[in-house]
Amino acid sequence: MPRALPHLDLHTLPVRAQVPVRFATWLLDRSRLGHAPSVKRIAGRLLKQPARQGVIQAQSRLGQILCRDCGNTRDRRVGLELLRQAARAGDGVAQLELGRLYCQPRHLEPQQARHWLELAALQGVDEARDLLDRL
Repeated sequence: MPRALPHLDLHTLPVRAQVPVRFATWLLDRSRLGHAPSVKRIAGRLLKQPARQGVIQAQSRLGQILCRDCGNTRDRRVGLELLRQAARAGDGVAQLELGRLYCQPRHLEPQQARHWLELAALQGVDEARDLLDRL
């Protein structure tokens, strides 16, 4: 699924193309809905095509879902690559998430964690600053 594509900002797309990403984001951000596995599956389906097309926000959110909530190795690998693409394009949330992942024992790579957390901190992500202080 992931491959190097030109990155697109959601706001540069026609309104019709923005709808799946906006609706998926709305679902995931609802406190009661966002934690339900069925809602995450629906949001993942909505985000899949825009992520393939290079929409940064879709790559970031789908990458988070796949890395956090999927049990199989392939999905986590795809999620990690989507997060990398979004982070390289300057998405602070993806940079924070990559920093978190590289701090975990499964991916333990302190230099990579520091790199992504520093980039996220430069964008004003407070949680990245906190994690950097603990590294």
